Amino acid sequence: MLSVSNLSVQFGKRVLFDEVNVAFTQGNCYGIIGANGAGKSTFLKILAGQIDPTSGHVHLEPGKRMSILEQNHNSADEYTVLEAVVMGNKPLYEIKKEIDALYADYDDKNADRIGELQVQFEEMNGWNADSDAAALLSNLGISADMHYSLMSELDSKLKVRVLLAQALFGNPDVLIMDEPTNDLDYETISWLENFLADYENTVIVVSHDRHFLDTVCTDIGDIDFGKLNLYSGNYTFWYESSQLAARQRAQQNKKAEEKAKELQEFISRFSANVAKSKQATSRKKMLSKLKVDDIKPSSRRYPAIIFDREREAGDQILNVEGLSASTEEGEVLFNNVNINLAKGDKVAIISRDSRASSAFYEIINGNKKADSGTYQWGVTTTQSYLPADNSDFFTNNINLVDWLRQYAKTEEEREEVYIRGFLGKMLFSGEEALKKCTVLSGGEKVRCMLSRMMLMRANVLMLDEPTNHLDLESITAFNNSLKNFKGTVLFTTHDHEFAQTVANRIIELTPKGNIDRYSTFDEYMSDKALKDQRNKMYAE
Repeated sequence: MLSVSNLSVQFGKRVLFDEVNVAFTQGNCYGIIGANGAGKSTFLKILAGQIDPTSGHVHLEPGKRMSILEQNHNSADEYTVLEAVVMGNKPLYEIKKEIDALYADYDDKNADRIGELQVQFEEMNGWNADSDAAALLSNLGISADMHYSLMSELDSKLKVRVLLAQALFGNPDVLIMDEPTNDLDYETISWLENFLADYENTVIVVSHDRHFLDTVCTDIGDIDFGKLNLYSGNYTFWYESSQLAARQRAQQNKKAEEKAKELQEFISRFSANVAKSKQATSRKKMLSKLKVDDIKPSSRRYPAIIFDREREAGDQILNVEGLSASTEEGEVLFNNVNINLAKGDKVAIISRDSRASSAFYEIINGNKKADSGTYQWGVTTTQSYLPADNSDFFTNNINLVDWLRQYAKTEEEREEVYIRGFLGKMLFSGEEALKKCTVLSGGEKVRCMLSRMMLMRANVLMLDEPTNHLDLESITAFNNSLKNFKGTVLFTTHDHEFAQTVANRIIELTPKGNIDRYSTFDEYMSDKALKDQRNKMYAE
């Protein structure tokens, strides 16, 4: 279907890819992973023909069509929503445009050409294009009354859904998507997961959403050491198998047959837990051929995120009564919120409007005033907060050692060796610790904020979209640290795996109050009666 031969990419002296050879076959979904800067997005752009490799070539089987999820959200602003979707099938759209142009300037000379084009148009199911596009939009939550609106009139989140419909339209033979779940809500992500799990063509995707990768992927393409190696299975299988390989590599004296037995037990466990039948069939065929030497340890570095508490909190954590907030324009974000947190609660704060959860955190941290209501922290609590927007923390042009020293409480904590220890856990070692904080990437800033939180040793953690900008390695380490944390956590995230494995309580903020359940995230989202209640609380 799609193959890459002898692909090399070099920027100056830096070699990104070195003689990569790989083939992507029909019916499989490939998740492309790699550390930040490994070249994931660059690889997708090369496959899409948007940039040229230094050497080598990409070959798409003749007659096959490739579709790419558009990253420029304003690319179709001059078109209607429905037309933007149909544009996803470029050959069909070009024929439609030519037919329209010929009819606009019709004469007898055009008749034969129009007839030829209409035959092609019919063969491509063109007469059903608008109705197919409308159905796709409706599935993605774009109501019929918006189908003839200009794209420029839509907000950014709705544009993402339309561009997703554009990429999916016309059943492309190869579908390429870079971070498709960004800016999508849980319901839309769930729809996309189900769509791709049953998709019969080839999908190649880059994502930091582990649940998404686990649900849709039949194979993982790991970019490491300038190569791309394909492994059968989803992300969790790749992650745990690479950890197994690292352990086995460290145990040099273990016999080969013992290693093989351990591998077989590992494979059997994963084969038994596959959720999708198509994936199970594909995976079992591949796993049956897997050998110990096929699995390689990864070069990935995982930060050491460990949250300790200076003291244990008492039973009273946080009491919220009648809390309400709105935008400057008067739009209600949430109203009459009542919450009483208990020790050990790990709460996913969710809302269909991300502004609501962010406003809630800002209010209970004293950074914003509520429209009405009160909140009170327990006297034994200490809080640490990671906001969604951390830019105000990085305005001074100082190095990371001096930046973190600002948050030290004692003379011992201000010692450079002590500070470097915290930065080192977050992968800022050696000269990295002397970087200026104003030149950090988004992911580096979040890791600095996490080192600050670790230094504070609070017994209540508040996290607003904490996985934004982080790579899969940092997300995994962060996720594990919160599962092990003994204190109280309030967090908001679009990472499904994060929410499901950390939260023991779900609180949803709505314009008509809040819903409060001790539940896992999956149980909360799948409860049909609760879904009806939620819809009523958002209805105007």
